[in-house]
Amino acid sequence: MSREFAESLIATIPDYPTPGVVFKDLTPVFSETAALEWVLSECARHFGESGITRIAGIEARGFILGAALAGHMNVGFVPIRKAGKLPRATHSVDYALEYGTDTLEIHQDALHRNDVVLLVDDVLATGGTATAAASLIERCDARVAGLAVLLDLTFLGGHDRFAQAYPHTEVFTVFA
Repeated sequence: MSREFAESLIATIPDYPTPGVVFKDLTPVFSETAALEWVLSECARHFGESGITRIAGIEARGFILGAALAGHMNVGFVPIRKAGKLPRATHSVDYALEYGTDTLEIHQDALHRNDVVLLVDDVLATGGTATAAASLIERCDARVAGLAVLLDLTFLGGHDRFAQAYPHTEVFTVFA
């Protein structure tokens, strides 16, 4: 399996969800066994020596990659969800979106003081969601070891925003 093959599976959808936006659909990468295995191996290779004890995936497509990577790396998976989706006591954080605000939550007991967490999502855009999710990990007294994403939309500045908020945390983009 090669990077080129896996990357070639990313579908480009013009004018979705609104006119002028070019959407990058990663679901074909997830559905092709060899491509998904290559992506998981790249992430595991990159963070294999980081002492990761948990992977936290951001709703919704971060669940797909995060849960698969947790199984691949033999560590636990923790969901970071939109408000009102988790059944037990949660920590929550509001964050800014391009056109408003949203809220993310994590179970208060999902992580522990000694946990070293890899945060996973499909796309890094403005960095607001990733930064909010990382703050939830810290509220659980765990340490954010890194952020793994498939695509970084660099023109939106998310990498820089996340790096400023978490300067000692590594950002890894699979399809850089």
